[in-house]
Amino acid sequence: MSESEDRPDPDALLREAEQEGRGKLKVFLGAAPGVGKTYEMLIEGAARSRAGVDVVIGVVETHGRAETEALIAGHEIVPRQTIEYRGRMLAEMDLDAILARRPALVLVDELAHTNAPQCRHPKRYQDVEELLAAGIDVFSTINVQHIESLNDVVASFTRVRVRETIPDRILESAEIEVVDIPPDELIERLKDGKVYVPDEATRALGHYFSKSNLSALRELALRRAAQAVDAQMLDYVRTHALAGNWAGGERILVAVSELPGADGLVRAAKRIADTLRAPWTALHVETSRTQSLGEEEHKRVSATMNLASQLGATVATVPASSVISGLSAFATEARITQLIVGKSVRSRWFELRHGSVVDRLVRGMPGVAVHVLPMEQRPTSQQRTRTTPARNWGRRSDYLWAATMVAAVTAFGTGLSHVLNLSNVALLYLLPVMASASLFGLRAGLFAGLASSLAYNFFFLPPTGTLTINNPENVITVLVLLAVASVTSQFAARVRAQANLASSSARTNAALAGFLGQITKTSGEDDLAQAICAEVGRIFDVHAILLVMSPDGPQVRAANPPQDRLDTIDLAAVSWVLERGVPAGRGSDTLTASDWLFYPLRNMSGTLAAIGMSRDDGSEPVKSDQLPLLMNLLDQAALAIERTRLSDEMRGMAQLKERDRLRAALLSSVSHDLRTPLTAIMASVTELRSAYSPEVVDGIEAEAQRLNRFVANLLDMARVEAGALKLRIEAVDLADAIASAVHDTRRALDGHAIEFGVAADLPLVRIDAQLFHHILINLLDNAGRYADPDTPIAIRAERLPGSLTLSILDHGPGLPPGRERDVFETFRRIEGSDRKQAGTGLGLAIVKGFAEAMGLEVEAANRGDPAGARFTLRFPEDLLVTNMDPE
Repeated sequence: MSESEDRPDPDALLREAEQEGRGKLKVFLGAAPGVGKTYEMLIEGAARSRAGVDVVIGVVETHGRAETEALIAGHEIVPRQTIEYRGRMLAEMDLDAILARRPALVLVDELAHTNAPQCRHPKRYQDVEELLAAGIDVFSTINVQHIESLNDVVASFTRVRVRETIPDRILESAEIEVVDIPPDELIERLKDGKVYVPDEATRALGHYFSKSNLSALRELALRRAAQAVDAQMLDYVRTHALAGNWAGGERILVAVSELPGADGLVRAAKRIADTLRAPWTALHVETSRTQSLGEEEHKRVSATMNLASQLGATVATVPASSVISGLSAFATEARITQLIVGKSVRSRWFELRHGSVVDRLVRGMPGVAVHVLPMEQRPTSQQRTRTTPARNWGRRSDYLWAATMVAAVTAFGTGLSHVLNLSNVALLYLLPVMASASLFGLRAGLFAGLASSLAYNFFFLPPTGTLTINNPENVITVLVLLAVASVTSQFAARVRAQANLASSSARTNAALAGFLGQITKTSGEDDLAQAICAEVGRIFDVHAILLVMSPDGPQVRAANPPQDRLDTIDLAAVSWVLERGVPAGRGSDTLTASDWLFYPLRNMSGTLAAIGMSRDDGSEPVKSDQLPLLMNLLDQAALAIERTRLSDEMRGMAQLKERDRLRAALLSSVSHDLRTPLTAIMASVTELRSAYSPEVVDGIEAEAQRLNRFVANLLDMARVEAGALKLRIEAVDLADAIASAVHDTRRALDGHAIEFGVAADLPLVRIDAQLFHHILINLLDNAGRYADPDTPIAIRAERLPGSLTLSILDHGPGLPPGRERDVFETFRRIEGSDRKQAGTGLGLAIVKGFAEAMGLEVEAANRGDPAGARFTLRFPEDLLVTNMDPE
């Protein structure tokens, strides 16, 4: 991390460069429908137009509100394109017309709207992105419940989950204006019919638009807008290298150390962050001292960082020459407003030598509130043990080389003094001192300084051959040698520590870059999973395994080295991770008996997979200083898996659409080719009646009619799937419609008595008579084919509160339990030991398609006694004709 504050952030500059040439998006964000988002957008659009800006309306939904409709007058409106979908005409924004018109600003209402299937983009926000890419500014509107990251939160208290959402990235670069009114005022607008029609408003007041819900939605909207503004503000100050923490919102940092009680600091930071509703980071600063920590201290740091991650913190580890410089640099870069540190018990001698760390933090970080919390005091029996490897004192060869250099300088100085009359040989001894300190460190440098002083005194200061110093000036020379050795060694140690830290940072960056390079080269999910395991295993020197949840439990997708079996405790740990999205296993807080440590790979919608790591020696798989790198790798791996799955889904959708198109074309072509000869056959039957036996002719006619119904089903199925049904709604008498259908299926019902249970006082129903006739024919034909011979078929209709039902019941084998809904799928025939009749699997699919087109509900079920199948059509209240003219 750079400690310079006057250099712009490269990432921020790149983001700013990406916006060059693009249009600007302004979003009017509301807590709920009816707060006036569209109204406010039209007012600001009119103001821009009066200022000379070329403004057009792409799409505005007034929902019948008179005050909104009045604001549209005077605006140029780009006509919408009309698209036919399932018998309805839909008006969608004409993207191509707007691009051709190329205004400076376009008003696009309802950003989360889902377009008709024939449109270029499935979502309106994608249309807006294309407009922005073309350099056109856009004003748009959205409610807070349509933001993807808040969708679950809103659903948790409103009990309503909206299906139309936009990704949060759309708001990252948008200017956000919150359109807000108090809940009481919005409720009054509802009661006055200014939001919904009276009946809908009454239902809304009792559910979604309760005062508590509106208050919570209002808070969410304001908070989300504040987060967006804070992120944009940070981008701006980083781009322009502005100093200061710019505390538009609180940002909390907690310093994590190896001392006992660090977990208490993390929990305190979590409580403060929740109180302030602020983002927070747990930071561990690596210094040269970190290398001397013992195994227990490394485990303590790792556990504390794991705890912070589970509590929702962003974890980070940064190298620095000192803890204070690391904290200060990170706080400046992240614009931290509050710092939480622990105050450990120190001796008076330690404070006299090193001073107060807290005081130095307060002085060195102006503008940052520093929270100082007491750390846990360790009992004497549990004093921290720090490993002191022999290498801290240097190798013996280091001292030997230092002594050799001193001896060489002594020999050289002795020989030189006989040739030249040197006034002071002491300067030569600076060479071994500086060389030893630079090459071997502080202790070797001090040793060289001491040895040089003794050699100089013994060989060159009178009286020579003794360690006695007669001249006081020579005492100063010896002291200077020692001082130079000490200072030089200090500088050398600092340079070496900085080099080690820079090397560690470079290794981390190289590991992350190499990981990203490897996973971006793969395409399939299996190859990606194997690449992730291979890279994680290589970087952390562990065994790695990646698992996903399947109906049979956790399933291994990849492993390095290859393996496909885990112990019971390991499977329990990975199940915990996949279900709850938190780490489990060795080194975590859950199921620590497992040999594996499992981490979740998560995205916004949940846990995608779990990755496990283990070592042959049973030690902890991930050290504390490796945890931030692991978190970054897991985030990138989750993004890569999500990208691969989305790509597979898009390919599958494209194949499905192409298959449906080909099937519809085939159905239409085959059915039309069959219809032509059928027409000739039916005409010929009439002429044959006069010349041949009526029984023969009746048989030909029956089979021709059967084939005609099959062809009609093919045509109807093509119409249903193409959404090309055109409804002719009229009032229909159910008794007449049933009688007509029974007459047309008399041959299919041969041998079955018809039991009518249709009351004479049933109301008329508003339906398409022809489509309803097809529904009844297919249901009766199905009953005639599958009912037991010589058993009655019942047709019953009854009036229920709020609806009317029509049921067709047969006596027979019925439907396989649990598969009642499958019979309505296209080309699906339910095979079974008692269902041997031939069929195409189209009839009931057509029943469902026609019924849904007219607003009916259809369901299949089994009868109890006697056995058989029941097919029921349900007519909702709004399709019943309850008030008729006396005429």
